[in-house]
Amino acid sequence: MAPLGDNKDNVVVSNLKLERMLSMKGGKGEASYVNNSQAQAQHARSMLHLLKDTLDGVQLSSPEIPFVIADLGCSCGSNTIFIIDVIVEHMSKRYEALGQQPPEFSAFFSDLPSNDFNTLFQLLPPLANNGCGSMEECLASNSHRSYFAAGVPGSFYRRLFPARSIDVFYSAFSLHWLSQVPEIVLDKRSAAYNKGKIYIHGANESTANAYRKQFQTDLANFLGARSKEMKRGGSMFLACLGRTSVDPTDQGGAGLLFGTHFQDAWDDLVQEGLITSDKRDKFNIPVYAPSIQDFKEVVEANGSFVINNLQVFRGGSPLVVNHPDDAAEIGRALANSCRSVSGVLVDAHIGEQLSDELFSLVEIRASRHAKELLQNLQFFHIVASLSLV
Repeated sequence: MAPLGDNKDNVVVSNLKLERMLSMKGGKGEASYVNNSQAQAQHARSMLHLLKDTLDGVQLSSPEIPFVIADLGCSCGSNTIFIIDVIVEHMSKRYEALGQQPPEFSAFFSDLPSNDFNTLFQLLPPLANNGCGSMEECLASNSHRSYFAAGVPGSFYRRLFPARSIDVFYSAFSLHWLSQVPEIVLDKRSAAYNKGKIYIHGANESTANAYRKQFQTDLANFLGARSKEMKRGGSMFLACLGRTSVDPTDQGGAGLLFGTHFQDAWDDLVQEGLITSDKRDKFNIPVYAPSIQDFKEVVEANGSFVINNLQVFRGGSPLVVNHPDDAAEIGRALANSCRSVSGVLVDAHIGEQLSDELFSLVEIRASRHAKELLQNLQFFHIVASLSLV
């Protein structure tokens, strides 16, 4: 097979550029992630008992040693700030239960370089230490944060932190994003070429297996990096889109989000002569919703982590609407949900003007199937709690 660099049109963007540009839609507009991440917030809150179980397994060090947390794939909304607050409060109570003063806390917010860190940092409350005497007083200050904060740009599929420096890793709704679209999926000469589709939902077995292999390679790299960065006695809480079917071509909720009305809208652009079928076929969403077995195989093969908990968790619908009977609102919610997570890639591939047209078509199609979407569009998540062997 010829190198992909010999024919740059074979890819959405080069794999290095994908890392540089992939992000949730920044800013505070209607289709921004900030305004379309309520479902993620609800799903994260429904998992808090599992997160706290993970935190209860973290070994406490001396209060003289700062406690360090990292959120990997933090994005740019308030969800990550809420989670850091939960972790800091829970760990503080554990120290206090032993009659100890809580340590100083440090939180790293990490995502790809193109993430809208500016919006995230604007949402951060001011540091409480400047106006309170003790960490206990800081924790009681609702309008301030009780931890030092820093942003860490980079791919979590590689090293991000010094060795043995992190007590708790948290990552939610991010690991289903692949580091790249598998090369053979974009190669017309390959049996895995995803002709006519922009996602693997309903694709052929070769295409799905290519995505599965890419996911497992990426997860192995993720675990390899974290195994070096996590402190002994630390823990990791992971949640990503998952599926209940053993068949990787059935991507569950992700399949309904990207493989139905979104797919049909791309086909509409082709039929209207606005793009060629070849242009459509060169776009693929780099998302894979694993089965619990897909996930478990990688953790066990890595060998660095003990699985404390691994389960499929029903998160619910990604659509948060005020009027469930309003078909137009549901259509708009689906289009905005799609655009908030994939809009940056779509803009890069077909330009903002055609992107506007594409998501308008998604909204129209989704509104025609509003009742069906509310009933059937459900996300399942793979939730894992891991600690070092």
